[in-house]
Amino acid sequence: MRSLKGVLEGKGEQEALMAAETALSEEAPRNVVIVRETGKGKFQQEVRSGRHHLTADEPVNVGGLDSGPGPYDLLLAALGACTSMTLRLYADQKKLPLNRVEVRLRHDRIYAADCAECETKQGSLDHIERVISLEGDLDAKQRARLMEIADMCPVHKTLTSEVRIHTVEWPGN
Repeated sequence: MRSLKGVLEGKGEQEALMAAETALSEEAPRNVVIVRETGKGKFQQEVRSGRHHLTADEPVNVGGLDSGPGPYDLLLAALGACTSMTLRLYADQKKLPLNRVEVRLRHDRIYAADCAECETKQGSLDHIERVISLEGDLDAKQRARLMEIADMCPVHKTLTSEVRIHTVEWPGN
């Protein structure tokens, strides 16, 4: 393992903190996800988040081994899990008779011209369809409120807001 001093040189405060946490631990810190190639197949990736490990890959028809969900599947899983958790939290706080939540999602690229409510009018754009099943003895008002709450999940807010991704190269090995 490299020295901590070498890891921190030339980094801003946030980058240095992330680098130090990552360098000093085999486990990724809770708010850091580490993704790296496994060397198996063309696309297979090891994904670490804290003590959790999973495999990401692409389907065989695009050159992968199909040994795990693909990147867009993981994105949809994040939105679906966050939606379900947000609805559960709200229902429990309000003591609503929500027995179970199921969220089904699909990602497609669509032509902007086919989307009347979209700001983008040329080219294509990403479209996520989310279908939520609410099981329980809920009245129409409770169901409508839960559907409003679904859009308040943090991942939904992130996906529908302006996102800035800052990319830097990890210092040489």
